[in-house]
Amino acid sequence: MDGSADLRSRLRAVVAQRMATDPAHDLAHLDRVWMNAQAIADDQTDMPVLLAASYLHDLVNLSKDDPERHLASRKSAEESESILAKLGYDPGQIRAITHAIEAHSFSANITPESPEACILRDADRLDALGAIGIARNFSVSGALGRSLYDPADPFAAHRPLDDLHYSIDHWKIKLLRLPGDMLTKTGKEIAQRRTTRMIRFLEDFAQEIGGTLPVDWTDQ
Repeated sequence: MDGSADLRSRLRAVVAQRMATDPAHDLAHLDRVWMNAQAIADDQTDMPVLLAASYLHDLVNLSKDDPERHLASRKSAEESESILAKLGYDPGQIRAITHAIEAHSFSANITPESPEACILRDADRLDALGAIGIARNFSVSGALGRSLYDPADPFAAHRPLDDLHYSIDHWKIKLLRLPGDMLTKTGKEIAQRRTTRMIRFLEDFAQEIGGTLPVDWTDQ
């Protein structure tokens, strides 16, 4: 069992039909997470484990407003077990993969206990940052019917942050804080670079709506 192109193709085929309805969590997202994971991995990483975890981590994808959202990673781990057995993974590998899947989720609040779990969590969160993170944020917010920003107070200078109603608020509440939450050195470095791109976007965004980006939004 190794991280061969054939194994990747087989994993992609398994998830292809299940990842087509949400443009922020589709097959392209899984490809990007695998790319991010490879950028973070080193020569001590169990690549077959990381490969499977990257492609199966969103096997069960629940909407962000679903009351069982926090259970999605556990459900994904459970459903992955039979798939992994058919692909030839042994019981030890399956345990390692299902742990990484369970622990990748922000809402599940499970501590990653292996290098591969740490890498997967960072790789998945990197896809919420940078140019692709901007696109995904607005895609998800649009699907949930949220406004881009509050016209009266775009950057919440005089109101509580509210990302249930305003897309931009989610940046301050969660996205711009992700670099400080990364578990790997390489993940943190990539996250910081991507966050810099997002700050530049916010500065342009503020200018185009006739405002100025507050200094505290750039202090992460």
